[in-house]
Amino acid sequence: MGAQVLAIANQKGGVGKTTTALSLGAALVREGKRALVIDMDPHACASIHLAHYPEEIEASVLDIFYADESDAGMIWPEIIHHEEGPGFDFVPASIRLSDLEVDLKERQGRGGIFRRAILCIENDYDYIVLDCPPHVGVLLVNALVSANLVIIPIQTDFLALHGLRLLFDTMGTLNKVLVHPLQFMTLGTMFDRRAGACRRVLNLLRKKMKSRVFDTVINLDTNFREASAKGKVIYEISPKSRGALEYTLLAKEIIKDEIS
Repeated sequence: MGAQVLAIANQKGGVGKTTTALSLGAALVREGKRALVIDMDPHACASIHLAHYPEEIEASVLDIFYADESDAGMIWPEIIHHEEGPGFDFVPASIRLSDLEVDLKERQGRGGIFRRAILCIENDYDYIVLDCPPHVGVLLVNALVSANLVIIPIQTDFLALHGLRLLFDTMGTLNKVLVHPLQFMTLGTMFDRRAGACRRVLNLLRKKMKSRVFDTVINLDTNFREASAKGKVIYEISPKSRGALEYTLLAKEIIKDEIS
């Protein structure tokens, strides 16, 4: 069986999307899995976090979209970097990803370019984690249709529920044309158990989504900010912190669900 593709997506920013992609990738490696993290966001937050600065890199995930599909197998080795600290492989983004909306406008089958390209590397990894762009467009569509599971980080804040509704609208539109409906799970992030509003949002999510909410909840942890400032993931600076342990629990939950 090929790699499980996990798309980390939300159409609202600031919900912990990039933190989840990087931390989950590292957690899966710590569970003995081969993981590849791909930055598909033109903002390139994951890339910058890992010191792959867009103005300095010569090859990125952008190359997959402009290449002939028969050349994808040769392009992947050129754009994949191994990250010693977190232990996963990584593909950086390019700020020029935003050009794809116009450049691919006339290309047939543009929504499935990435899914077809992944076939070249699906046996090299157990998990491929996609840090998705927040806006609807050809990039997000490519990420979602490639995914075995869409993971939706939801900040436990009432305003964050708006992004959930937008993403559901997008997935609903795609499900009208896809053979198999998109599978998704929601993940509570930035949870502050001291705040009544956070508890109410989490309870509302669990009531509405039922089994579509991970048991794992990601609490507020200043170590995430510290790790980002140092260009590292949380396991590199505080492997026994609450945040690190919670992403380990999330990785275990994903692995367990796949087995079951």
